[in-house]
Amino acid sequence: MLCKVSDKAFDDKEWAFEIKWDGYRAIADLRKDDIRLYSRNGIDFSQKFKKVTHALKLQGHHLVLDGEIVAYDEKGKPNFQWLQQIGDNPNLALAFQVFDLLWLNGHSTENLSYLQRRELLKDALVENEVIKFSDHILENGKEFFQAAKDLGLEGIVAKKTDSLYKENIRSSEWLKIKINKSDEAIICGFTEPKGSRKKFGSLILGKYLNGEMVFCGHTGGGFSDQSLAEIYDKMQSLITPKSVFKITPKTNTKATWIKPELVAEIKFTELTKDHIYRHPIFMRLREDIETDDVEFNSENQSKKEVMKKEETKKRTSKEDINKKIGKQELKLTNQNKIYFPDDDVTKGDVIEFYQSISKYILPHLKNRPQSMNRYPNGIEGMSFYQKDASEETPDWIETQKVFSESTDKYINYIICNDKETMAYLNNLGCIELNVWTSRIQKADNPDYLVLDLDPSDKNSFEDVIETAQAVKEVLDMAGIKGYPKTSGSSGIHIYIPMNAKYSYDQVKDFGHLLMQMVQQKLPGLTTLERSLQKRDKNKIYLDYLQNRRGQTLASVYSLRPKKGAPVSMPLEWDEVKNGLKPTDFNIHNSLERLKEKGDIFKPILGKGIDMLKAIKRLET
Repeated sequence: MLCKVSDKAFDDKEWAFEIKWDGYRAIADLRKDDIRLYSRNGIDFSQKFKKVTHALKLQGHHLVLDGEIVAYDEKGKPNFQWLQQIGDNPNLALAFQVFDLLWLNGHSTENLSYLQRRELLKDALVENEVIKFSDHILENGKEFFQAAKDLGLEGIVAKKTDSLYKENIRSSEWLKIKINKSDEAIICGFTEPKGSRKKFGSLILGKYLNGEMVFCGHTGGGFSDQSLAEIYDKMQSLITPKSVFKITPKTNTKATWIKPELVAEIKFTELTKDHIYRHPIFMRLREDIETDDVEFNSENQSKKEVMKKEETKKRTSKEDINKKIGKQELKLTNQNKIYFPDDDVTKGDVIEFYQSISKYILPHLKNRPQSMNRYPNGIEGMSFYQKDASEETPDWIETQKVFSESTDKYINYIICNDKETMAYLNNLGCIELNVWTSRIQKADNPDYLVLDLDPSDKNSFEDVIETAQAVKEVLDMAGIKGYPKTSGSSGIHIYIPMNAKYSYDQVKDFGHLLMQMVQQKLPGLTTLERSLQKRDKNKIYLDYLQNRRGQTLASVYSLRPKKGAPVSMPLEWDEVKNGLKPTDFNIHNSLERLKEKGDIFKPILGKGIDMLKAIKRLET
């Protein structure tokens, strides 16, 4: 479990406060005879810190412990630099400060509250010279922070007393409060040295912001001759011709770019609105931190912001609530159930998101049969498809019986024409909204043709982008305007308006023709092979068979049940280029984009193309 950042200490009866140890975060797994000790990114610590490993053998229970390996200097203070030099001094004074218990004698404790876990930990842990119980105090965070400051410690950690342990989640229920401003940044390059300086002048720093690396300054201070040489040597094997930044920053002297694989800890005076660190001083390399975790969007939140978010959740995401939406009073259940564990997004958040974008998505759902893909326990739980509306469906929900030739019976589909029906579907666990390409009034005539670019696991998103650009070339030859959108998963969909003028077979056959021409342009990258067994595992499948009666696709603006809570988002063609990522648009930022651009997918519901004219153009 990871911490978010708060800028101020606070007092609160619902919080506990611990020392923030200046060391290596480590998990000790004592469930089997061979003890495992490793960092949060999986680095094996058992040999590096043998003193801790040997001391753990004296425990009397089967445990999984979470804590911090700390080295103490001659003044008895935690010293990270000394810890990094353990190879030169194996007799260092070490301690494993244990602050959490994840497993006890055959049972996970992660669903117990913080205080319950701590009580069990204190009883079960055998303390000795090396293994220590890291204590806490309740409520008085300000006083505790001042005491930590007086002792010259790094800071404190605040934890909600009722918080459960959520693995790999950076939760607002755990907050780190540092005494001095310090942070991690990724080394993305280095500049040439000047004057008597050897090896390099400064390190070029970057950090992820919403999945994209952004420049956040240079650091040229804090280095010794030894650290200059060590870092320089580490960077040599990572040198690369291009910078990792979308816009290459200007540097005072010539820059050498490296792959973003090294993490530096820096201290600084201020972080500007442009995400630049002022007066950054190098402190040390952090081998125990993954570069993927070094991001702005999950850090740097003030306690005020965190508490505001929590209060909002308390008001809008109670367990069960009654809420008037549109003309109906709905009972919305389990609103604080986590639907996206890695992103801390709840069922209540999903319902709130769809309500916030209702005016943009409803025109694309209107009068279209819904095929419900239900995730009642979130994206990591079981899911199932349901086409037929159940007998418990309220009378005010519009349904439509449609005959299915494949099952030889009528299916009673839900039709989502308003905000209240959309909330009802979300409350059933419909994270995504899947609709027919035709409306019930003209069930045999689709409103648009869909070209689905479906990559294999071995394709990159750059491959998908290249294929989408080839589709545009074919459409340009046919004099057709296509409308691309991210699938919200790993592919891209391209829609062509048809205005219900043609049958499904006509639309499907036209889609097949277009995809054949795309395949001719990119024979080494794409395939039309339907069978998964026969399909080349390195190629993108050009799927035109979505254009069949009864076939459903995730609607434009639909949330998708994937890590990152991505949203299927329309694109301008000039956005379909390298650098675009499937996760660029998500539950957190999609509304802002919609307010800025409006519904750029609206034309797919408008005037359709002339298919015969397009075919004639392609023949010439």
